[in-house]
This record gives sequence, C-alpha cells and structure tokens, in this order.
Amino acid sequence: MRVFIFPGQGSQKKGMGAGLWGIASEITAIADEILGYSIEKLCLEDPDNRLNSTEYTQPALYTVNALSWLRIQEEQGMPDFAAGHSLGEYSALFAAGVFDFATGLKLVQERGRLMALAKAGGMAAVIGADEQQIQGLLDTGGFRRLSIANYNTVSQIVISGASEEIVEAEAVFKSAGFTYIPLNVSGAFHTKMMGEAAESFGGFLRGFEFKGLRFPVVANVTARPYGGGSEVAELLPRQIVSPVRWTESIAYLLLQGEVSFTEVGPGRVLSKMVTAIEKVVRADPPPKFVLELQASLRAEKLAAEGI
Repeated sequence: MRVFIFPGQGSQKKGMGAGLWGIASEITAIADEILGYSIEKLCLEDPDNRLNSTEYTQPALYTVNALSWLRIQEEQGMPDFAAGHSLGEYSALFAAGVFDFATGLKLVQERGRLMALAKAGGMAAVIGADEQQIQGLLDTGGFRRLSIANYNTVSQIVISGASEEIVEAEAVFKSAGFTYIPLNVSGAFHTKMMGEAAESFGGFLRGFEFKGLRFPVVANVTARPYGGGSEVAELLPRQIVSPVRWTESIAYLLLQGEVSFTEVGPGRVLSKMVTAIEKVVRADPPPKFVLELQASLRAEKLAAEGI
C-alpha cells in the first residue's frame, strides 16, 4: 500500500521548490494572481524575510506541495492513501480532488491570515516524554492554559497555549530531564485559544463546495479517513482548535498492512516521524496505545458490517 504524506508549517525554507516551478506554469500564475505577489520569488529568494510569517508560509508551502504532487503523480500515479500534517492536509485534499488548486489556495490564504491574527500564544516541542508524562507535568505545574497540540511521535510532542506559561514551563520540563524547544510561532495553534479563528474560518468555508475523494485522506482531527467531501467543511475548522493526531494517523495506516510512505513537499521531517512511529507500532509486544487502536479498529469494522 502506498501512502503520500504532505508536510505543513515548519518545513518551509528559503530555496524550496527549486526545480519545480517549470512543471506547471499555470499554477504559478494562479498563485500570483490570488496572492498579489510572486510566489516563486518568495519561495526561492524570500527578499523581504516573510517566508516564516504564517500568512506567507502557508500559501508558499501549499503551492510547493502542489507542484511536488504534480511531479510525483506523473511519475508514480495515485496513492492508496494520503495524509497531511496540519497545513499539509490541504495539500492531501487537493491531491485527492476535493478542490482545485485555486480553491485550496484561497482556503489556505484565509487560514493563514486568521491564524496570524492570534498573537497571544506560543508553542514548544517536548522531546523524550510521552503523553502521560507531559500531561502530568502540566497538571502538577498548574499550567491550566497549556495543552498538547501535536502528537508528532510517541516521544516528540508539541504543547501550545498562553505565551507566559510556555516560558514558565521550560524550567519544569528541563528539570524533569526532557528537551524543551520553544517554537517560532505567533499563536497557540491547535488549541481552544484559536476558537475565534476557527469560527471565522468555518463561515468562510460555507462559500465553497467540495467534491468526493479520489482516494482516502486521513484527517488530523479524527486520525481516520474522511467519510467524504461533505466532512471537509466540518473538520477543517475543527483542525485549527484540535490536536494534530499524527502518531495515531500513521499508526492507523501502518495497521492496514505493508505500507510505503512518500513525503511530497520540501524536507523530510515527516519521513523521520514515520520511521520513529513505525518502530513503536511494530514493536513486539506492541505498546498499549497500539493494542487499544487495534481493538478500536476491530470494533469500527464490526459496526460498519452491522455486527
């Protein structure tokens, strides 16, 4: 089974997309017209140092992912499944035919604009701790305005919330022996603090129609495939305020059988995450969360069969 995975914010870098811009000149032209600036120049040269600003990062990555998809589709054809990390989910949905490039770019542009407006928050990556250890430290430390935002791997998890608590939590996690890396972001992404952005984005989505999927795409919110294009308008706003369940999403795919993953976009951040997750999922004996996921999948299958 072949799975294409699309990276999100954090994978951007100056020079990304080199060698891709000649693949589909119409894509570049559409992006320039919608955005009002040269997307190629932003990605290759970043002359005004805007590439790491959320409202510019998201359209840039979406466009480079789209060009990467067009090239790999021509070389390898369609995958059996796809998934995208946060912003990358829009690239996966574009690849699956849920919307055309222009529509996806308009969605991403508005998403980036709304998320950039949320200034009162921050994020930090915690490495070496699992979910229970992190939640325990958040609870005992009294960090009521922090929560888990990204389940990247079993031992690489991102927390998000109020800026002052992100700063205060660093000493607590470091004293417990874990690596703590504050991230260069402007808001508490994937938490309830993004509620206003999610609500506004949900209203924006009502102006669009979404098609069925050409192949299944695993959603960040549910760690399960979209039930159809009708779920897009429901799940994409929820994604802004919900944790990215990447570990469970990849585990779900791994439990389908023999799987090969291809990262479609700049960098290999997701590929490294997949390697780490696969090592845990394939362990003998399997860890508790894998056994629970297996049981959940069996129950879902029986329910679908009406048993």
